[in-house]
Amino acid sequence: MKTLKTLEALATRLLEIQRINSAASVLSWDQETYMPAGGGGARAEQIATLQGLAHRTLVSPNTERLLGNWLDLGTGQPLEQDGELWDESSRALLREVWRDYSRARKLPSDFVTTLSRECSLAQQVWAEAKEEHAFQSFLPNLRTVLALKRKEAEFLGYRDSPYNALLDVYEPGSTIGALRPLFAQLKARLVPLLKRIQNSTVKIDDGFLFHAYDQARQLEFGRLVLIAMGYDFERGRLDLSAHPFTTSFHPTDVRVTTRVSEYDLPSCLFSCIHEGGHGLYDQGLDPLHFGTPLGESVSLGIHESQSRMWENCVGRSRAFWRFFYPILQATFHHQLRAVDLEQFYSVINRVKPSLIRVEADELTYNLHIMLRFEIEQDLIEGTTKPEELPEIWNHKMQEYLGIVPSHDGEGVLQDVHWSMGAFGYFPTYTLGNLYAVQFFDQARLEIPHLEDEIAAGQLMVLRRWLGQKIHRWGRMFTPDHLAQRVTGVSLSPDPFLRYVERKYGELYQLQTKQE
Repeated sequence: MKTLKTLEALATRLLEIQRINSAASVLSWDQETYMPAGGGGARAEQIATLQGLAHRTLVSPNTERLLGNWLDLGTGQPLEQDGELWDESSRALLREVWRDYSRARKLPSDFVTTLSRECSLAQQVWAEAKEEHAFQSFLPNLRTVLALKRKEAEFLGYRDSPYNALLDVYEPGSTIGALRPLFAQLKARLVPLLKRIQNSTVKIDDGFLFHAYDQARQLEFGRLVLIAMGYDFERGRLDLSAHPFTTSFHPTDVRVTTRVSEYDLPSCLFSCIHEGGHGLYDQGLDPLHFGTPLGESVSLGIHESQSRMWENCVGRSRAFWRFFYPILQATFHHQLRAVDLEQFYSVINRVKPSLIRVEADELTYNLHIMLRFEIEQDLIEGTTKPEELPEIWNHKMQEYLGIVPSHDGEGVLQDVHWSMGAFGYFPTYTLGNLYAVQFFDQARLEIPHLEDEIAAGQLMVLRRWLGQKIHRWGRMFTPDHLAQRVTGVSLSPDPFLRYVERKYGELYQLQTKQE
């Protein structure tokens, strides 16, 4: 039986490539956190050089020779010489390396360098345009990035739509054809549920969330929750950025960011929990496999499931706040002294269509994703022009959520993804919501006392379960295989829909259909 030991030379090569990518990631993290504004141009060149070097190393003759020793470079099938079979881990590693290699060799290295440079420059222009509510100043960069992403899709090849080539990068195996019916099922039940909630006699006043809350104490509370979740500050950091994110250079160096608004308590609180969920996944990957696919997360949908599970299934639950609300109340005694636990629970779960995706409630969040999913498909397929975006965005916001941005900073410019060239990323957020509830339901089955543990502030029992079931496996299994291993079935929207219908039915005192 051939084992990972057989692939040691290949793993060493992959480790070299990963170290180059990690160095580029450090520069990207610094760009979003501490880099002076004037450093943007030089930083774009630095990141582009490293990413170009990583790409050239991956597609080099030396890497091809190493891969060719163990698999058919045309089909990706492992070579089994003298009747000796590969073990499961080795097969998975070869499968995933070939997937990365076969994709990378379709992209010229000078194209990879150009794309990296243009995306770095676009991110900086986007940040300024967002601040100034000036879409027109970002439009030239967007046109450039969009043209490059279309070119990337052509290099990669695709069936049915160029969007599929880009979507597959973030969620392997997923296609527009598979996503459209899934989104249709969600829309068919979420939109009527939203209307029933809006017609409910229950009205939730969330005004107290937007009093003045000391920013340093908000960060201190966020840090306390991260520690309780198991986020290891010996192997991680918490910093500030315009758009909260998580990045990892190694399981021993995982960094999360948040943003703090004095007059918006939930923003910092839930972004800390959300990014902490991502951070736990990255810290939970097996460091022995660092550099290989077995030391990387399986997909963005699975990664997002970890952040959304902690943010919503845990962080918006009554059990969680039975322990943490007295601490929060003591931290902000003046603002919260007259607010009891049940009122606080109702307010943090209230349904209220909002302009900003990252601050949307669980119910309307997926409508934000549908809007972006539709728009970016049309951008990539060429049926929508970049200059039309503000008008189209506002029209869809009115159609889906019944509200319209007052300016582009809270509209079409609110997300960083298109400046990063991350077309095909948005659908993974909805997939993450669905996976999150499906995984959490399974955790509750396997840990019958889970709610009591959470109510006692003991969050590590869930963190350990996730580590064993999901984190430590890296890319050993495909997303669908992993879902089946953990829950016994493939991904389905039904658990999520039952969850929101039950939760909001109770919160808004909605009558069941039988009644």
